[in-house]
Amino acid sequence: MKQTYTLKELPEIASKIIESVSSKVILFNGEMGAGKTTLIKEVVKQLGVNDVANSPTFSLVNEYKGSNDMTIFHFDFYRIEDEEEAYDIGVEDYFYNENAWCLIEWGNKVENLLPLDVVNINIEVIDSNQRTIEIEN
Repeated sequence: MKQTYTLKELPEIASKIIESVSSKVILFNGEMGAGKTTLIKEVVKQLGVNDVANSPTFSLVNEYKGSNDMTIFHFDFYRIEDEEEAYDIGVEDYFYNENAWCLIEWGNKVENLLPLDVVNINIEVIDSNQRTIEIEN
């Protein structure tokens, strides 16, 4: 799926992501400021989380409880120096948990630790109001 959207259309895009992905381990790829965190916040909301989702830039991972006690992990690996840091927090326990969603920013920094069935979501900036999203299952 490839689609251009505006901020107003985020709920629709998040819904399409949830419905169409083949894995619950999802990489959100895009340049700084592309809207990765904003999109993840909407996905988390649609998965039934009542809390406000924030970027885990310093903690590396935030955990949320969604509807039906579903667990959602939001990772931001922007600040890690090497994969060993991610390995030390036990990412394999998160990534291979079949009952949890793993929403990952800057996943290229941990690419050797990712499951083979990871879904890539690529976000491209068109202008200040529009983005293009492409989902690669």
